[in-house]
Amino acid sequence: MERLGADRWVLRLRRELFASRTDGVITLVLVGLLLGLGGAFLRWALFQADWAVVQVNSTLFAVGRYPLDQQWRLWLLTSLLAAATGLSWGVLRGRDWPPNDRIAAVLLGGLALLVPLFLQLSFALQARWWAIALLLLGVRWAAGRWGNPLPPPWRRGLPLLWPVLYLVGMVLISGGLGLMPVRPSDWGGLLMTLVQSTFAILLCFPLGLALALGRRSELPLLRWGSVIYIEFIRGAPLITLLFLGQNILGFLLPGGLAPDRVWRAAWVLTFFAAAYVAEAVRSGLAAVPRGQMEAARALGLPVPQALIHVVLPQALRVALPATVGQFITLLQDTTLLSLIGLLDLLGVARTVMANPAFLGKNAEVYLLLAVLFWCCCAALGLGSRALETRLNPNTLSAARA
Repeated sequence: MERLGADRWVLRLRRELFASRTDGVITLVLVGLLLGLGGAFLRWALFQADWAVVQVNSTLFAVGRYPLDQQWRLWLLTSLLAAATGLSWGVLRGRDWPPNDRIAAVLLGGLALLVPLFLQLSFALQARWWAIALLLLGVRWAAGRWGNPLPPPWRRGLPLLWPVLYLVGMVLISGGLGLMPVRPSDWGGLLMTLVQSTFAILLCFPLGLALALGRRSELPLLRWGSVIYIEFIRGAPLITLLFLGQNILGFLLPGGLAPDRVWRAAWVLTFFAAAYVAEAVRSGLAAVPRGQMEAARALGLPVPQALIHVVLPQALRVALPATVGQFITLLQDTTLLSLIGLLDLLGVARTVMANPAFLGKNAEVYLLLAVLFWCCCAALGLGSRALETRLNPNTLSAARA
């Protein structure tokens, strides 16, 4: 059996990489180029780079100036997120561990083991990261093993766990309900970036959906109002809107009603992304044949129910890749917050690089930012592909069968 498996891999490599002389030459050139670049990068990362700038400022990159004696709240939130991720992962996948899941589990375990050692964290902090990784993988295993017998209403209600957890997380981060308040000006780093992006992602989708439906409405006032909003937002640079939001809201609203600078930026990001999400959803609505609505109306469904149960599921499935692409772009656009004085990841990086003790360490800092943003964007992309697979009509038909 092992011999057959090895022969199968050899045949597959020959078919995909060395099918012809030209393919073989291209493969060898690309492999040599990748090995050369990879070797040069490893030499720089292992022997030339000075990672002290990351090790010393790891807490600043993670949470900014968040009070040290209140950071237990962030650890609690991270644990809750890990448990919710493992639960959702296990219920969706079941007992099976396909190759992608095994690779993801190995990567998570490797990151939890190696990153704390690389940053030279104390043993207590290393143990916390190891415990969080074990919690995520353990809940995933338990949910996959015993999650299938759950009643269907419980399984359908599982997505509601995330909005509830988001509200709990905002209370833990900002304070309230007996917890000491922490001002948004004390947030920073990865925490600031994730709060801004998740807030905008959660709110821009329903707002964009409403704008897309308003643009297709037969009511002239609603239709033209949606068109003017979408075209104005899409025609203005985000940095201009951020500066307008920081300055104009302070003049238009009384002092007691004007939101904090952090939340002004979050609302600007929300309204900006909603215009682009509206266009993605509108393209999905345009892809649904008009006969679908007519068939639903012929069956006696009123227009709202026909939209909710017939048209929107098909339209959102078509618009999902473009919508997630906009979410990824929104996450990357949070780097503009540093230009208006907020300490997001890029703002913290600029502060660190301005420290005379770390002058000339730009490459290490920017590489860290690239890795962090790649991890966040890759997580969104993987979730999008998993959702596309789950919403695929063929997959749904096979699951029902």
